[in-house]
Amino acid sequence: MTSLISEAKAQKVWFDEDNLWVSLYDGRSLSVPLAFFPRLRKANKEQLNRYELSGGGIGIHWEELDEDISVAGLLFGTGDLSSSKK
Repeated sequence: MTSLISEAKAQKVWFDEDNLWVSLYDGRSLSVPLAFFPRLRKANKEQLNRYELSGGGIGIHWEELDEDISVAGLLFGTGDLSSSKK
């Protein structure tokens, strides 16, 4: 199972009002609530659509928003780790 996660690569990214959607090369699609990623939640549609797939699809990067998300992290259910709760 871990290899299915570590080998997962994004092919396409899109958004609806509340979710980040990712289509993977292996045919899976997943959605993650934007609430998991405050910077994406606050961004406008144009900013959201200015992403690039990094590492051949192992990550998603938004330069303007200073946001990087790994596909493996999405599959593991990892949200925004930049601000830890104290």
